[in-house]
Amino acid sequence: MNFDDCVKAHVAWKSKLQGYLRNPDKSLTPTTVESDRNCDLGKWLHGEGAKFASNTKFSQLVAEHAKFHKAAASIIRQADTGKSVVEETALGGKSEFSTASAKVVGLIMDCKKDFSK
Repeated sequence: MNFDDCVKAHVAWKSKLQGYLRNPDKSLTPTTVESDRNCDLGKWLHGEGAKFASNTKFSQLVAEHAKFHKAAASIIRQADTGKSVVEETALGGKSEFSTASAKVVGLIMDCKKDFSK
């Protein structure tokens, strides 16, 4: 996986959550989503990408990616309770999810710059 693929894999989560909020059909489980090791990016970060672990930005990326998954799991938990979860509030620009997601993408791009030198 290259850094551009990492961004694509990560960004796809917003679409997954948008679909889930429209139809919380239990196809996503909070426990599985909360783990930062189950998605394609997480598998790469903790697998092949771990060769970059000594880089500060990479370490920040791993930490922010974990925060992102906790925020996504929280949204799923809310939807699973039957509460109405407003998409803009849960996934919008100032949400915990969106903030964490933006940090992850920014750190992926920072790592791309660092490791492309």
